[in-house]
Amino acid sequence: MDLLPSAHLDTFCRDHLPPAEQWPELRFDLPELAYPERLNCATVLLYDVIDQHGGDRPCLHAPGADTWSYADLLAAANRIAHALVEELGIVPGNRVLLRGPNNPWLTACWFGVLKTGAVAVTTMPLLRPGELATINEIARIDLALVDERFLSGTEGLSGDLGVRVVSFGGSAGLPSLMEGKPTSYDDAATSSDDVALLAFTSGTTGRPKATIHFHRDVLAICDTFSRHVLRPSPDDVFTGTPPYAFTFGLGGVLLFPLHAGASTVLVEKATPAELARIIDDFGVTTCFTAPTAYKAMLAAGATLPSLKAAVSAGEHLPAATWEAFRDTTGVRIIDGIGATEMLHIFISAAGDDIRPGSTGREVPGYTATVLDQEGAEAAPGEPGRLAVKGPTGCRYLSDPRQETYVRNSWNITGDTFSRDEDGYFWYHARSDDMIISAGYNIAAPEVEEALLKHPEVAECAVVGVPDEARGSVVKAYVVLSDASLGSPEKVRELQDFAKAEIAPYKYPRALEFVDELPRTATGKLQRFRLREDA
Repeated sequence: MDLLPSAHLDTFCRDHLPPAEQWPELRFDLPELAYPERLNCATVLLYDVIDQHGGDRPCLHAPGADTWSYADLLAAANRIAHALVEELGIVPGNRVLLRGPNNPWLTACWFGVLKTGAVAVTTMPLLRPGELATINEIARIDLALVDERFLSGTEGLSGDLGVRVVSFGGSAGLPSLMEGKPTSYDDAATSSDDVALLAFTSGTTGRPKATIHFHRDVLAICDTFSRHVLRPSPDDVFTGTPPYAFTFGLGGVLLFPLHAGASTVLVEKATPAELARIIDDFGVTTCFTAPTAYKAMLAAGATLPSLKAAVSAGEHLPAATWEAFRDTTGVRIIDGIGATEMLHIFISAAGDDIRPGSTGREVPGYTATVLDQEGAEAAPGEPGRLAVKGPTGCRYLSDPRQETYVRNSWNITGDTFSRDEDGYFWYHARSDDMIISAGYNIAAPEVEEALLKHPEVAECAVVGVPDEARGSVVKAYVVLSDASLGSPEKVRELQDFAKAEIAPYKYPRALEFVDELPRTATGKLQRFRLREDA
């Protein structure tokens, strides 16, 4: 497709977009997706929201800290933007790495970067030096803004790699550069298809991929999933555990509340029990977290009377967890599937539209289907590859895997789904999590869901392991609520329990008790590590 004239003086990102013929088809069918040619998403989310709702409204809460108003956030972001340009030499198109947990100063830095027309590269705060080196190798970082508590591990950036590292969160570093800077700033007049951020996949295997998202993409996820499914109001209070580097968290914890003029409670780190207390203390109405956290909050005795909406994504939501949460809190968890490549959720349902166990239907603005092995649309009920189109889509930064994710103009997410006659999508497995044993196709999440119904199973993961007689067999790795209960007798008990819940051929013929499951920094289960260890 033809791109608009860019405001970027540093054209690295645009120069490394995939060729046009490798792009997915982009659709802008909703009237709210007709964005102007010149668009800076920071302007819309701060200046425009303040014009509509006022600057004195509460914006950013944080446990143990003062609340920032919208005017406070705007002033800090503007002063940061001045410091970036006037003291640090940032020009539109430069890549600025951000490292730190969700808090008001990381938020101000994120907006400050976008205001200058630079590209935000938000990272998980605990990435190791080698991982940061890989990000720099891919994205060619020009500057790193780092929470002073997380400077350890960035020595390689500032040393061998020559990236300037500036701290924030204390009195030195960025705060000193901001001193005396104006609290007003003229945001860069970026194009709607100028790059706003690079989001790195937290994927379960292989070299990370940098996904490219434009200024219009940042607003598109607000004008699709948030506007039409979540439907927040300015009086809502959001919170969630996913970090900004995980685009599920960027949308749910920051973009969606600000787009609606609402406020958000920023959580640096919290156990499920602590998250439940935060929800109660701040009167949170909308929460974004993983299925395991919702289950654990119930186990901690939480009832969450203020909560009106709970959103789950990142991994499959078991029907048992959904039903238990509804029965205890009265809240129907909004399940959804999204992808870093798509920026946020594109299939979901809320309220009376929810069918427990189903991921939902296409989010307005998106279209989805299920493709069979030949690439044709699968019949209702037939499992196949999930394929999606919409206003956002996969664009990897100089990565040959673009041709794997985008095929025939569809985004192929790597998930196995079926779709019923009513248009509801039903998750089966990640496409590489389908286990073939003695000719049977067995979806690992289905076995996991059966085991999770046992009252003594806290977490579990299921993979296929090689077997001479059957090709592969189902193996379950189980975390018990009480590790002392693990025994050969408990193995047989759980196997029999699974046989009673699902077809006997699906039961885990091998079962191992573990203290914890391997996960990425964003909480995604790393089944490949279990396969490697099997």
